[in-house]
Amino acid sequence: MTRWLDPDEQQVWRSFLAATQRVQEELDRQLQRDSGIPHAYYVVLAMLSEADGRTLRMSDLASKVNSSQSRLSHACARLEERGWVRRTPCSTDKRGSLATLTNEGFAVLEAAAPGHVEAVRRALFDPLTPEQIRRLGEICLAVRDS
Repeated sequence: MTRWLDPDEQQVWRSFLAATQRVQEELDRQLQRDSGIPHAYYVVLAMLSEADGRTLRMSDLASKVNSSQSRLSHACARLEERGWVRRTPCSTDKRGSLATLTNEGFAVLEAAAPGHVEAVRRALFDPLTPEQIRRLGEICLAVRDS
């Protein structure tokens, strides 16, 4: 039996879709305008910058950026063409490969980060009270962990 959304759930669902689309579009617009990179590429660079040795297995990186292996491989190929990421075979598993953030890629990320974080504040946090931010965090964790 289908569990249809009631009117309140339908309203929340549509508001959620509109809000997340607005935030994603604003972040992508800002990064494209100010740094010439899409948000998806920024996230790849950021995840690599936080890893030990700025290196992750491609499968782990795909998980961290919530991407399919094929989509991540395409993004890393573009980042590699720009000299921002280097891919190498994994020495312990010949089927796997590693992605490493280059110094040039790290410099691009460092230059883009201040504008990006300001866009995140403007698009998501500024309209909310501290209590709403706390509740949003709890809600996001509950959805993520379900």
